[in-house]
Amino acid sequence: MFKQVHNISFPISEPHALGQDEAYFLLREDERDIKIRFHDYDQIFDRPGLYEQLFYQRLRCASPRKARDLLAKVLQDNRVELHELRVLDLGAGNGMVGELLDAARVIGVDISESARRACERDRPDAYDAYYVTDMSRLSPEMHSEMKSWKLDCLTCIAALGFGDIPVTAFANAFNLIRSEGWVVFNIKETFLQESDRSGFSMLVKHLLVSDTLQVHHLERYKHRISIDGRALFYYVLIGKKESDIAPEVLSSLPRS
Repeated sequence: MFKQVHNISFPISEPHALGQDEAYFLLREDERDIKIRFHDYDQIFDRPGLYEQLFYQRLRCASPRKARDLLAKVLQDNRVELHELRVLDLGAGNGMVGELLDAARVIGVDISESARRACERDRPDAYDAYYVTDMSRLSPEMHSEMKSWKLDCLTCIAALGFGDIPVTAFANAFNLIRSEGWVVFNIKETFLQESDRSGFSMLVKHLLVSDTLQVHHLERYKHRISIDGRALFYYVLIGKKESDIAPEVLSSLPRS
């Protein structure tokens, strides 16, 4: 699908000093090196094949297939067919997760217009609909339209915990899923540490101990490698939604 090969390299100085959301690479274009952060998704998506070459070839990201395979197993154990579900893929990007989901309906949503364009370019058949909207400020009209899809599964893979998707955006997406629907997401392992008091970390901890989500599977695994070859571990969580995330829970959480 992607014939263009990009000339990318990684910095050699102080890689351990960079946070995962600060890491960058150098892209050689027109006889000059362009510095691009890993989270500068618009710049990455605008270049065909760059996202796949960077994250899946060089850094060996395993999360989309890992999440899909575990979801399929949990659903099988619960006598639920994936192809009968209506999935909302939050942080859809260029469709890496969407194209793996053999579901009745797969709806993508992302805040980035560049992501939507990349998906239409690279994986035009991944979604039944793709919305570009800010889920943390969901308009009544957009909420009504998304609700009309009668969604019963939420996926959010490699998109949480670094400010890319705010707490409110995740909660709004979660609340669009019907009761007894399925929820699948992954997070960096440090977000489950007791010392992490960020909003998203506290929300996940709430989901783990409250009646909001019935956890069916929680597993630590290697998400990908870092630019200096270290393994980066994440948790993948699969659960059945019991109730919406209450407004009072959301209002009690830090916004970052």
